[in-house]
Amino acid sequence: MSLSKRILVKIGSNVLTLSSGLPDENRIAHIVEQISDLKKEGFEVILVSSGAVAAGRSIVNSSATLDKVSQRQVLASIGQIQLMNIYSNLFLKHNLLCSQVLVTKESFRTRAHYLNIKNCLHALLSSNVTPIINENDVVSITELMFTDNDELSGLVAAMMDVSSLLLLSNVDGIFTAHPNEPGAELIKEYHENTVNLEDAVSDTKSEFGRGGMLTKANTAKKIADLGLDVYIGNGTKDNIIKALLNKETGTFFKADSKETSTIKKWVAQSGDFSEASIIINDGAKEALLSEKATSLLPVGVVEIKGTFKKGDVINIRDTHNNAIGLGKVAYDSNEAQAIIGDRGHTPLVHYNYLVLN
Repeated sequence: MSLSKRILVKIGSNVLTLSSGLPDENRIAHIVEQISDLKKEGFEVILVSSGAVAAGRSIVNSSATLDKVSQRQVLASIGQIQLMNIYSNLFLKHNLLCSQVLVTKESFRTRAHYLNIKNCLHALLSSNVTPIINENDVVSITELMFTDNDELSGLVAAMMDVSSLLLLSNVDGIFTAHPNEPGAELIKEYHENTVNLEDAVSDTKSEFGRGGMLTKANTAKKIADLGLDVYIGNGTKDNIIKALLNKETGTFFKADSKETSTIKKWVAQSGDFSEASIIINDGAKEALLSEKATSLLPVGVVEIKGTFKKGDVINIRDTHNNAIGLGKVAYDSNEAQAIIGDRGHTPLVHYNYLVLN
């Protein structure tokens, strides 16, 4: 099937949850109906769905003696079953199957884990099963959790080479000011040279979700830069998926036309998995930022900060701590430390595994 017929739909908690905290089964049913219609037209659809914690909260009161992390684990553990039962029953009404895929940020850290998830999703799609992906809040470590499911959906969209990523919340899209302010207008198509996201977007978080609209907009921009079309729209409105794909509503982030390899997409999305950094001198910085493709050699490195393993994705910074890019390293931190500043060694980061800011 053509990749142009593969889309990813991310659904936020504020779409799936009533003000009472109960799952909005009517809204979920309509979303499943839209997906069924897309599949009849030959689309492959991947879902990233929030709502497990909210679903858990609707049927159980966790002990007040538990800390916030433990309370979230209890709610997510119970809520995942509740949420997936709703999805499964609704998909079966359309003679379709769905599956649950729970991941953590650590699941994407190494290339091997990344490819394992990718192979699993390909297998599900080839079996005409709709994967429903969510972060595994039950076992996720707080410091290593995704910012929200927008970040997770961006990772999966880049991994699976979807043509379009749809981010559904309870807001119509990106506005020129807060939607409640007089004169605020919907930005139908984002252009970096005309829209300042910091000025245009309110970062107010929803009642049920972790992320705000600024996070959503920055995710959209980042994914569009990797060559994928991104749409932000209001998932509480009927037939929103087709309306977004037809550009009848919402905010559209047009895909960058440059070709980006799948490995570089992974590198670009994996930058915050490591706190380690490679510090480079001005000569190496100039070479990397020139129009001529080049790898990062140990001779241009002045310092190694933190520890890492061979194959990890590491931050690359200049001597003023400015971010230059990201790269998959060919040495571990001890090996890299031993050869910094030396000539005659193979690249610390090969160009094929290098992504510049």
